[in-house]
Amino acid sequence: MSQGERMKVWILAAAVVVALAGCATTTSPTGRTQMVGGVSQAQLDQLGAQAFAETKAKETINRDAKQNAYVTCVVNALVRQLPPEQRAVAWETAVFTDNEPNAFALPGGKVGVNTGIFTVAKNQDQLAAVLGHEIGHVIARHHEERITRQMGAQTGLGILGALAGARYGDGAASTVNQLGGMTAQTLFLLPGSRTQESEADVVGQRLMAQAGFDPRQAVGLWQNMMAASSGRQPQWLSTHPDPANRIRELQRDAPSLVPTYEAARKAGNTPKCG
Repeated sequence: MSQGERMKVWILAAAVVVALAGCATTTSPTGRTQMVGGVSQAQLDQLGAQAFAETKAKETINRDAKQNAYVTCVVNALVRQLPPEQRAVAWETAVFTDNEPNAFALPGGKVGVNTGIFTVAKNQDQLAAVLGHEIGHVIARHHEERITRQMGAQTGLGILGALAGARYGDGAASTVNQLGGMTAQTLFLLPGSRTQESEADVVGQRLMAQAGFDPRQAVGLWQNMMAASSGRQPQWLSTHPDPANRIRELQRDAPSLVPTYEAARKAGNTPKCG
């Protein structure tokens, strides 16, 4: 490797240090170590608002007052149990006319629900299971974690590609980047997604119990979801944990959360959303 090529590698290595200097490790709500800090909270909120606005522009917004009030009631009950900084956010909900049973929550307090979710969430507790899971992604900083990890993966692949290019030429660099991208997606990013989904189940089930929703209903929700799909995973569950395993885990955790649910009800957290 020539002196110029070595200089290129040192410059790339320095770029990695700069790119990851703002990152840090933290502990998730379940005790898992996370790499975060790739973007600021303000940037996350801006991205969430942009994605929400784009979704509202593309999808048909449902104007049914009763359904909108129902979703807002469940969201508000869950939000009241969040830490103060997240309760202070002006949470916004939207219902979309779409038969796909789907829902999402984004940084900045944005929640979207498809009308198709009402076909599998048969009561307010089951709707709380869905929305608790989605809000769980937000409060567990999963969006920030995912962006930070992707930044690190992309930076690393860029260095590998540059090294290959310096030694073997631009064609080799292109090949490394293409193959490396597939490897990172398969072995690094997607397993993280499944970990996050399992964690959101735990956080969401805990959150619904704290809000006065029956945590045992989370099991029924996912059973309904799988029954409605006729054994085929719905599109939005394609990167989620195995459905049978997640149902077993929700069943396992529900009994320990019943005292939390009962204490919440005694304390006056008795949602009456519909």
